[in-house]
Amino acid sequence: MEFAKPLVRGRLIRRYNRFLANVALDSGGEVVAHCPNPGSMMGLNTPGLPVWLEPNDDPRRKLRYGWRLCELPGGHWAGIDTATPNRAAGEALRAGLIPEFAAYRGVRAEVTYGDRSRVDFLLTEPGLPDAWVEVKNVHLRREGDLAEFPDSVTLRGAKHLRELAAMKAQGARAAMLYVIQRDDCARLAMAADLDPGYAAAFRAARAAGVEAIAWVCAISPEGVRLDHPAPVME
Repeated sequence: MEFAKPLVRGRLIRRYNRFLANVALDSGGEVVAHCPNPGSMMGLNTPGLPVWLEPNDDPRRKLRYGWRLCELPGGHWAGIDTATPNRAAGEALRAGLIPEFAAYRGVRAEVTYGDRSRVDFLLTEPGLPDAWVEVKNVHLRREGDLAEFPDSVTLRGAKHLRELAAMKAQGARAAMLYVIQRDDCARLAMAADLDPGYAAAFRAARAAGVEAIAWVCAISPEGVRLDHPAPVME
């Protein structure tokens, strides 16, 4: 997934109201940027952190910039846009790059299922059970190379796990695809201390046969793509 416009660098002044951030551009001046992330962004909203914004010239948008990346110590990167994982996962699924789903040629996005929900992707292939795939954005890191999900309470995420378990009970495949949007992590675990309810729902879904797959992204100011799998710690 490539960014539509070249990104510009700045430093975070503050993130507020969840969806807004003040940024001092390296080129000079201060701007208000859209923050496309409703989560806590723990560790990625520290004032002074180098950030990268995508400019836009769409007159329908109130803000001229969208926050896309954080520049981390050691030359590492993190993506903060929660829409990016779906776009990157869609590209990988359609290209057959994820081994677990490489046999599926039919890839449909945003298909209604469950209790007034929409699954991120429904994969189909003659002779194979349908595969229902939910994508989750991961960018929390608190220790070592361990990525964790979620970074705050997500009742919607727990609901998705229950709905996937229901699809599995009907004879379909069901999977959670965790997209780790930072390149300094090598494995994934559930952050049970931050959201015990989600961790319990994850354990129940796994016991019901829901698959758990994680991929680490390659990230740069040019774009984000799924790069390599990571083990899910249970």
